[in-house]
Amino acid sequence: MENVQKDKPLKGFGTACIHSGHVPDPNYAHLTPIYASSTYVFDTAEQGMNRFSGKEKGYIYSRWGNPSFTEAENKIAALETFGIKDESGNPLEAKAILHASGMAALTTLFISSLKQGDKVLTHASLYGGTDELLQKIFPSLGIETVIMDMHDPGQVEDTLKKDPSIRLMYLETPANPTLRCVDLEANIHLAKKYHILSAVDNTFASPYLQQPFRYGADYVFHSTTKFLNGHGTAVGGVLIGRDIKKMNENIIKIHRLLGGNSNPFDAYLLSNGIKTLEVRMERHCSNAMKVADFLEKHPAISKVNYPGLSSHPDHAIAQKQMKHPGSMMSFELKDGLEAGKKFIDKLKICVRAVSLGTCDTLVSHPASMTHYGVPKAQREKAGITDGLIRMSVGIENVEDLLEDLEQALE
Repeated sequence: MENVQKDKPLKGFGTACIHSGHVPDPNYAHLTPIYASSTYVFDTAEQGMNRFSGKEKGYIYSRWGNPSFTEAENKIAALETFGIKDESGNPLEAKAILHASGMAALTTLFISSLKQGDKVLTHASLYGGTDELLQKIFPSLGIETVIMDMHDPGQVEDTLKKDPSIRLMYLETPANPTLRCVDLEANIHLAKKYHILSAVDNTFASPYLQQPFRYGADYVFHSTTKFLNGHGTAVGGVLIGRDIKKMNENIIKIHRLLGGNSNPFDAYLLSNGIKTLEVRMERHCSNAMKVADFLEKHPAISKVNYPGLSSHPDHAIAQKQMKHPGSMMSFELKDGLEAGKKFIDKLKICVRAVSLGTCDTLVSHPASMTHYGVPKAQREKAGITDGLIRMSVGIENVEDLLEDLEQALE
């Protein structure tokens, strides 16, 4: 039996969250089971040969694929392409490959897209792990990174025109932790004009709020640990690509050889977490807007970075390409780092932890946590000061969140 979304295109994103990607289990289990098997049997030697050669579809070894992975992969691909048409006017299709972590998915993306002598064009204020991968690991492989302000299309085009060794444009929008946004349509248009690949980290937004494929991106990346899972129960990452042939051949080959595959239990948790993505995001976003308004008006706060506020420099970009500005924000207290530490220590409902996208509100200090490995001068140039606090607004009752913030700021 086919995927329900292929039988008949679904009208609602929330319905797609629940039903897309699912293939009925032969034993009539309601949910796709956890396939805790490292390997798979063949009826005959010829069948095994045919599966290895690709003549016959089927599972071989769980590093290569697993039914628990397949459900999550198909569900995420369906959400990132939901409601989008291809150049021929047909529903857009994409291929997703599930990984053990977001960093594993990024490694597959970069190694499959770049070779010695190539460069990546990106912007400041990337996730700390991404920044370190690009600036500390890949230079030894002969791959360099060009960092620039990507808010001026003229400057971006000039850079692409002058440097043909740039082969990949990598965008993170909203960015971590300053929440700066870049114009997907304008930048991806330039990537296509100069025949380079484009990839977008869509972790902060989720496919409910933003769909980079709508603007022609070649790849979309997520740390599935965050909003897609939604409950902080499993680490994972996913790479989704529009070129299905390339995804099924070169990229999946590299993924399998690198060994960054997911595991059945984490994939099972991810598939079930995704089912509530729409309803969770609606509450996340509603709460975040109220929290941002509260913080911006509070006398102890000097600055709030939230794309939903008109004071944010990329407010117009967020309005253009996002359904809602999301649930992530960062802010600074007027009395700096020491005041920030006291504030964090006094919180009672908000949780002191890194990561984001869980049901509960998480508060962290980027300079000493997520971006600890980024040089101080580079951090501060990107707006990641020692006093900056990042908040992932959860789905608690907002009255309790505001009361907790109020008492911690006293």
